[in-house]
Amino acid sequence: MKTAIAILDFGSQYTQLIARRVRELQVYCEIYPWHTQPEAIHALNPAGFILSGGPSSVYEENAPTLPLFILRSGLPVLGICYGMQLLAEALGGMVSASPQKEFGLAEIEVTSSNPLLKTGRQTVWMSHGDQVKEMPPGFYRLASSASTFIAAMADPARGIYGVQFHPEVHHTPRGIEILRAFVNDICGLQPEWTPENIIASSVERIRRQVGGANVLSAVSGGVDSTVATTLVHRAIGNQLRTVFVNTGLLRLNEAEQVEKVLKQHLGIPLVTVDASAGYFDALRGITDPEEKRRVIGAKFIEVFEQEAARAGNPPFLVQGTIYPDVVESSSAQGSQAQRIKSHHNVGGLPESMKFELIEPLRYLFKDEVRRVGEALGIPSQLVWRQPFPGPGLAVRCLGEVTPERVRRLQLADAIFREELETANLLNQKPAPGCALLAQAFVVLLPVRSVGVMGDRRTYQETAALRAVTSEDFMTADWAHLPYDLLGRTANRIVNEVPGINRVVYDITSKPPSTIEWE
Repeated sequence: MKTAIAILDFGSQYTQLIARRVRELQVYCEIYPWHTQPEAIHALNPAGFILSGGPSSVYEENAPTLPLFILRSGLPVLGICYGMQLLAEALGGMVSASPQKEFGLAEIEVTSSNPLLKTGRQTVWMSHGDQVKEMPPGFYRLASSASTFIAAMADPARGIYGVQFHPEVHHTPRGIEILRAFVNDICGLQPEWTPENIIASSVERIRRQVGGANVLSAVSGGVDSTVATTLVHRAIGNQLRTVFVNTGLLRLNEAEQVEKVLKQHLGIPLVTVDASAGYFDALRGITDPEEKRRVIGAKFIEVFEQEAARAGNPPFLVQGTIYPDVVESSSAQGSQAQRIKSHHNVGGLPESMKFELIEPLRYLFKDEVRRVGEALGIPSQLVWRQPFPGPGLAVRCLGEVTPERVRRLQLADAIFREELETANLLNQKPAPGCALLAQAFVVLLPVRSVGVMGDRRTYQETAALRAVTSEDFMTADWAHLPYDLLGRTANRIVNEVPGINRVVYDITSKPPSTIEWE
């Protein structure tokens, strides 16, 4: 039975958005690099294909090509931007450079009745320098824009469609309708990818993989590790041993919250290891952010090896790997990406530790993980908790990481989050069209400045507030918070947190900055 869509990635920055939009329609899909072997894609048993955009030109030497098995399959195909040009070139049409490049919002006129696009005018997002000059035999034009005569084309008899614009981005207001028409109407798929079905299939798969063996899980308190551990516990119960390592680098009272949720609310047996003293000793004198990550990763491995030995070295290990991690490691252009900084998650385990991995979230996006978490009964305040770096506050405490400075940062961060929560801006499930904060936190700077408190001179550190809005964390804009909220936050921090006498607000976007400071 065909229940999925296969997405071929030709290097577009929007490929993950295509998959997320298809999943929003409650239809399962997977992303494959364009050069993936046909057997691997056939194993999905897809009902149709979507071809992504990409930075290449089809007429360039060594440009990505359209695998012939796609056309030979007889299944519906939707080509987006470069994907449309590939279809045109492969089927006997002509593609050339556009006399006028088209980037940004555009108006298209849909003139031909068809299963994919509704007739009339609509706004779309364009991003292309090439165009289909001549359509292949059997195709007819669906739409035009002021700069692109063939903005969409179709051969409905064969179920092949192409659009020059990007329906997957939110700048195309009716884009989800277009994808729904292709996925539901043209490919005939039903909305069956629901949290309840995901849980049921995951539980069955975990039981089949584990059998009667024991499993070890290291929870961090984040959404991914909590949901993954809860899924495994539902599947195998007391075969699971769960370990929580308190590094001393979590937010204020977070360690106690994690223990309460897992033990009392979810009924998951938990071993808590207070390793904070060891982490602070290992970080003494270190200020370089990459070195901080290396030290924290090494310390985690040391603690984890000890706990694994105490548990009898179970053969299975739970990891909260999610689908963007998988896609980015095998994307069409992943090897060409420059490393800006090490991944936030703690480093990998040594090869000497022979675990078979259980990754129940491996094919889920973050929003799907949250919905599964809700269906599992995990409290909302944890499910919708904002992303938190694996090295914890060590990479928000610029300069040397000491217990005194981390405590200072914890208190300042708690005040900022409390003010945002009071304003209903933090840790909530976003309503449609509501721009809640994607991430908000405090950074402690090793910058001292002169201040005056009670007629006395002070020379203390600076706290930087960081708050951003983002659709996908690939780009982010600084949040335009109310001045009175910022004023209250700054006033409380300098009055309630010893050692801070100045508060600043970060108003840079990503790019050029990153969301985290280290």
